Amino acid sequence: MVVFRKRLIFWLIKAYMKKSGKTLIFSFILGLLLFFGLIFFSQYITKLIPIERKPVIGIVGSYRQDNLPPVVYSKLSRGLTKLNSDYSIEPDLAENWEIKDLGKTYVFNLKKDLTYNDKKKITSANISYNFSDVVMEKPEDYVIVFKLKDAYSPFLATASQPIYGKSFSGAGDYNLSDIVLNGDFVQSITLAAKNNRFDTIKYLFYPTEDALKNAYLMGEITQAEGLTNINVKNTQFDNFPGTSVIKETDHTKLVTLFYDNNDKILSDKKVRLGLGYALPEKFSGGESANVPYPPTSIYFNKDIEKRSLDYDHAKLLLPEPPINLTITTLSKYTEIAKEVAKSWEKVGISTTIEEVDSVPARFQIFLGDFTIPKDPDQYSLWHSAQSNNISKYRNLRIDKLLEDGRKVSSVPERQKIYADFQRYLLEDAPAAFLYYPYKYKITRN
Repeated sequence: MVVFRKRLIFWLIKAYMKKSGKTLIFSFILGLLLFFGLIFFSQYITKLIPIERKPVIGIVGSYRQDNLPPVVYSKLSRGLTKLNSDYSIEPDLAENWEIKDLGKTYVFNLKKDLTYNDKKKITSANISYNFSDVVMEKPEDYVIVFKLKDAYSPFLATASQPIYGKSFSGAGDYNLSDIVLNGDFVQSITLAAKNNRFDTIKYLFYPTEDALKNAYLMGEITQAEGLTNINVKNTQFDNFPGTSVIKETDHTKLVTLFYDNNDKILSDKKVRLGLGYALPEKFSGGESANVPYPPTSIYFNKDIEKRSLDYDHAKLLLPEPPINLTITTLSKYTEIAKEVAKSWEKVGISTTIEEVDSVPARFQIFLGDFTIPKDPDQYSLWHSAQSNNISKYRNLRIDKLLEDGRKVSSVPERQKIYADFQRYLLEDAPAAFLYYPYKYKITRN
């Protein structure tokens, strides 16, 4: 019985193959060809299919929704004006502007046929700025008038702030796709390209550089931006396989030694100048600086000589017997403080170094940094009446230059004013400008 069934199955298969064998063989060969063809052409087919690209970028800092970092804001929208890397200003959403009433009135004519990313036209009616002591008028659809209480030439730089329509719709290359909050602070934000929703960028924010580095090591992010060094766990990121490192100079920050100009020792200008001559010409942390404007700026005074190391000159200016000084420094600049102390030791200065987490209320010398304003106006940093003047510096000539600089609109006139400002500031040496820090971007390949 079993033998009969086996013969029956064999006869059935033989009959089926005789009838459909050619079709089966053809289908098999065709399937193989399609399979290998699909593999071969897949690299071209995938390029035609939208693939979601999601770089995940980590940044150090605590941000709210209304003060996102410039790298995010610049992708979401644009302002009436645009700032160039050399501090010059040109129109952006505005076609042009006119300054009237001795610098108290700014009239912007908008470019026509521009839209927000939600397709709504950009007109004066849907542009909103919240400037203090400024009255905004909208006499026409494409005209905005700002009336200031006092003349203020940095207003053109202020007008570079990005504008938004309804639902945070901007005029940039990206839209806001998602935002995650931790209380009042942004934990992450995702942007999607306005022309391709699959092209996204996600930003994650971390409280410290160490936390950012750990996030990269754990695979939470594919890229870390704004690192001040690439050291990690007794090695460096450029030793990691599959990791690329880009080094740049951050000309938006300036590492500085702020002297307390009311201190019994440092109130003497000769001492401050002597300390300057005993400073290293170069620092490991960045590009050497001499004045509070980067060399890329159109306001940079090229006629001022670079600081030179001259121990003999320093000794002539410094008092005898040798003095003792205390540098209070942010922890990230402790090594730089040691470089300064080592150099000062050669002119007989004994230096104590103290670490802090923020700008102290009182100090003798503070080693920290400040963000260089978008406009050449540095009124809040050096004018004697300003609370941000942490050096307690007072010079009536400097005060007058700073006051004049924010009242004049002409670029050549402002260049002259700020050239004099730099020259007289260095003659007084209320602070020592050390370097523009290096910043690093690490990316997983």
